[in-house]
Amino acid sequence: MLNIQDLHVSVAEKEILHGISIKIQPGELHVLMGPNGSGKSTLAYTIAGHPSYTVTSGSAHLENPDNTDLLALTPDERSRAGVFLAFQYPVGVSGLSVYNLLRAAWEAKYGAVKSVLEFRKMVQEVAGTIDVKESLLSRNINEDFSGGEKKRIELLQMMILKPLYAILDETDSGLDTDAIKIVAQGIQLAVTEHKMGVLLITHYQRILRYLKPNAVHVMVKGEIVLQGGPELAEQIEKDGFKKLEK
Repeated sequence: MLNIQDLHVSVAEKEILHGISIKIQPGELHVLMGPNGSGKSTLAYTIAGHPSYTVTSGSAHLENPDNTDLLALTPDERSRAGVFLAFQYPVGVSGLSVYNLLRAAWEAKYGAVKSVLEFRKMVQEVAGTIDVKESLLSRNINEDFSGGEKKRIELLQMMILKPLYAILDETDSGLDTDAIKIVAQGIQLAVTEHKMGVLLITHYQRILRYLKPNAVHVMVKGEIVLQGGPELAEQIEKDGFKKLEK
């Protein structure tokens, strides 16, 4: 279980998160919704280990035999422990192809690839399931990629690395209907087939038409103000966040 308990987080000595508690079991999809500036991305970056975010109290553990304290680990150690973050705005990397990034990340986590040909074949097969064209794999990471291509490449990284828990920060932003369907299919596959625990951060209910979340959490001004099932996302889509911001 990814167990986040009473987490308080500050940025430049200003508290942004005020006691966030979320528990995610393997194979569960949780959705975090909220207006701009509510602290959703702060939670994502904090769990991933961004140095600009200071945890003043609370905890974040992987409840495994070692009871791994994520907050005591560096970002790369958190990744090796099984935590993955897909960024809201994926950056470009000159001189590094998608394929070479995937291989380097795989080897950093699992050790040297035994067969380059078999690894490439596996990458191509997974890429095909989320409509990532083979030509993209040889191009530099996110250079001149469309918004949909960038989000699918991040999803490909997640599906190749198979983390225990993935935090997807607005993976659906800027995507057209077809791309949303493909991304949703990849997320659902990770949850159901690989038993990955996923926290999907989004503003909108539209991607949830293609997903089956176990729980929906609504964050406003750094606090979880509502929790429920898929019907809560439909309510938010209808009523918006204004009533909750008062």
